[in-house]
Amino acid sequence: MIPLLLITIVTVGLITFLINTYNRLVMLKNNSQKAFSNIDVVLKQRADEVPNLVRTVKATALNENTILKELVMLRSQYFSTHESKEKMKIASHMDGKLKSFMITVESYPEIKSSQSFLELQKRLSELEDIIADRREYFNDSINLYNTGIEVFPDFIFAKMMNYQKMEMLQFSESEKQYNNITF
Repeated sequence: MIPLLLITIVTVGLITFLINTYNRLVMLKNNSQKAFSNIDVVLKQRADEVPNLVRTVKATALNENTILKELVMLRSQYFSTHESKEKMKIASHMDGKLKSFMITVESYPEIKSSQSFLELQKRLSELEDIIADRREYFNDSINLYNTGIEVFPDFIFAKMMNYQKMEMLQFSESEKQYNNITF
C-alpha cells in the first residue's frame, strides 16, 4: 500500500511539475509576442501621423520634399509588410528620416512657430517616448523568455516543444548617435 501511495504522489508531483513548466513557457512566449504587438500598435500610430506631418510641412512651403516622400514611402512599406523583423527595420529607417526632418525644421523659424506644427511635434515626441518604453518592455520580455527556455530543467521541456531563442531589439550605431541639434 505504501509503495502504491508513494508512486501516486511522485506521479502527481511529476505531472504537476510538467504542467506548470509547460504553462510557464507558453506564458513567456505569448508575453514576448504581446510585447512586440504593443510596439507595433504605437509604430502604426506614428505611421498614421506621417500624413499630418506632410500636410503641415507642405502648408508652410518647406522644400524638403525628398524627406517627406521617403516618409510616405516608408509608411506604405510598414503597412504592407507582416514580418516583425522587417517592420522594425522600416521603423528604424522612419526614425532616421523623422530626425532628419526635425533637424531641417530647426532652420525654419516660421515653421517652428506654427501652432499646428508645434502640436504635431509634441505628438511625435509623445509617440517616440511610448515607443521607447515599449521597446524596453519588449527586450525585458524577450530576456525573460530566453532565460526561461535555457534554465534547468525547463530547457528540456523547451527543447521538446522546439522553442527557439528570440532576438532582442538592437540599434545600429548611427541610430544611437546624437546629431548636435542647435537652435
